[in-house]
Amino acid sequence: MQHVVTRPTPPFVSRDGRLTVHQVPVWVDNLVWIAVCNETGEAAVVDGPEAGPVLDYCKAHGLRVTTVLNTHTHGDHVGINHDLQRRGLLDGMTVVGPARRAEDVPGLTRAVDDGDLVRVGAVEGRVLLTEGHIDGHVSFVFGDLLFCGDTMFAGGCGRLFDGPPVKMHESLKRLAALSEDTWVCCAHEYTQDNLRFAWSVEPGNAALAERIRRLWALRKDGGCTVPSRIGEERATNPFVRTESAELVASVQAALPDAPLESSLEVFTATRRLKDLGGYKARGNVGLPLA
Repeated sequence: MQHVVTRPTPPFVSRDGRLTVHQVPVWVDNLVWIAVCNETGEAAVVDGPEAGPVLDYCKAHGLRVTTVLNTHTHGDHVGINHDLQRRGLLDGMTVVGPARRAEDVPGLTRAVDDGDLVRVGAVEGRVLLTEGHIDGHVSFVFGDLLFCGDTMFAGGCGRLFDGPPVKMHESLKRLAALSEDTWVCCAHEYTQDNLRFAWSVEPGNAALAERIRRLWALRKDGGCTVPSRIGEERATNPFVRTESAELVASVQAALPDAPLESSLEVFTATRRLKDLGGYKARGNVGLPLA
């Protein structure tokens, strides 16, 4: 089945010039990231369901993968570890993954938790514990680059398979507090669905209207909407906009029995409303596309 992205995001360089980031679409909507240290040439792959397309990309672009960074242990994120292992390529690599789910990370050589430091070649990054989607989930921050797996998406957040809501709420607050120019390198192209929901609860948001128009034009010819920026998420992502009066009113109208006294309660109800999926029936009807 063809990937939803036919025109991937071109390679881009971190603000300090030390890392170049490549994007490889895999399966139907997964986005695999490859971060390359511009000083040493060492490359780290972040998550992925399989190795084949990534290895082909690396061969075509002369990239030398020495490290695998796993944000969490769902099969479409550690599948690449299994595949590399089957090919006899995982031995000798540094495999970094969540300490709280260490037994589920194939080939793990370094278990990390909140506050730990990690390296890609000569470049140092830090680990944030970002649970809520699944227990043990971590994110990796290298300067203005955030690799956040399935915690924050462009315009949304991951489903709460393990939860509870308070964990995801706290994780999203941590990510939203990063510098506004931080690149949000999430693991899936889900943006149009996320923004359809966002519009259903905050149709008066001018920044959201502009984002929808811009990204629908990009997707029309197969372009990728990821990465976004933290500042853009603060302005348009409903799951970090729990103080929006319009959003609260929309959620209250849809879920009149939901408690909405605190930011956590608003987040919990907003996530529940998206999971109910009522917005999907409208498709693009009512979106500010004209």
